[in-house]
Amino acid sequence: MKAYLDNAATTPMAKEVIEVMTDVMTNTFGNPSSTHAFGREAKGIIENARRTVGKYIHAEPKEIIFTSGGTEADNMAILCAVRDLGVKHIISSVIEHHAVEHSLDNVKGNFECKISHVNLDEKGNVDLAHLESLLANSEEKVLVSLMHANNEIGTLLPLKEVGDLCKKHNAYFHSDTVQTLSHYPINLEELNIDFITCAAHKFHGPKGVGFLYKSKDIPLKPLIEGGAQERGLRGGTENITGIVGLAKAVELANEDIESHISEVQELKSYMLAGLRSKIEDVRVLGEDVASKSLYTVLNVCFPQFSKQDMLLFMLDLEGIACSGGSACTAGADAGSHVLKGIKADVTRQNVRFSFSRFTTKEEIDFTIEKVNKIFYS
Repeated sequence: MKAYLDNAATTPMAKEVIEVMTDVMTNTFGNPSSTHAFGREAKGIIENARRTVGKYIHAEPKEIIFTSGGTEADNMAILCAVRDLGVKHIISSVIEHHAVEHSLDNVKGNFECKISHVNLDEKGNVDLAHLESLLANSEEKVLVSLMHANNEIGTLLPLKEVGDLCKKHNAYFHSDTVQTLSHYPINLEELNIDFITCAAHKFHGPKGVGFLYKSKDIPLKPLIEGGAQERGLRGGTENITGIVGLAKAVELANEDIESHISEVQELKSYMLAGLRSKIEDVRVLGEDVASKSLYTVLNVCFPQFSKQDMLLFMLDLEGIACSGGSACTAGADAGSHVLKGIKADVTRQNVRFSFSRFTTKEEIDFTIEKVNKIFYS
């Protein structure tokens, strides 16, 4: 048996997604920018997909810009806010994904943009009072960039409260929602938010496609030049196959989203209880309150033991896929900037287990058994 518990890195594609993508690859090969019937058919499929995405997040189709994934979308939101909207000050945190963190380094160096970091507690929660203080004391145009759920520890940001603070202080608000889009209902009509981001492979869609939501009131220039695609905001022939797969994945995820949340949260709680029943002093990194934590992520810190440096490798040998943090930093020697940012105990081995609606109790039982074997054999 094998267990795939690294769904925060990527998820297996749903069969329905593969089916619609295969159909488009087989039957719709026209360039969406061509004016003949083949091109018009392809263009129509893309626009139908855009309407589907907009429907489920309560946005207008023209507010959806299809991209190559979440990283490009985050880069676009941050760079364009500085370049096109006059932002001179960005408020963020030290535990953002590198797609944001490295973009901040870029605009700081190339546009002389001021970067401030909001205070966090030991579970990764944003200090809202400090955020408001930073907003109130800024004399420049501000962008707040804070992720909805941390990809390593799962701590959730209260989007509405942060959005309301940004509106109160006339600041733009960008949230990296890669780990939460189509995992939670998101109604943009009820949120004061200017940019959110998506990567389809985080919810059983294809890799290499995502989108940036940009409020219709915000004028941006393209990040990628070369054509009039995506209403002139992203040059290049559209990835029609990926876009169709993304839209189908959004539709499937939102069909019964509350049941998905309940079922996967139960699996997460079941795994934590199982680990704690076998091994003493297993600690949760990030929030351990369900309403404040991403239900697909469980990051636990194990007690010190003789084989701890080999734990991930040994789990892999046992057929268990999990991680020590973000897949984007795997193999790096510097360690997790997220764990450093919340001042976690890095002398103990942490493991991020992450789940999806395809995860089974059998996989979790198998994993608990193998962890116990590694600790006590």
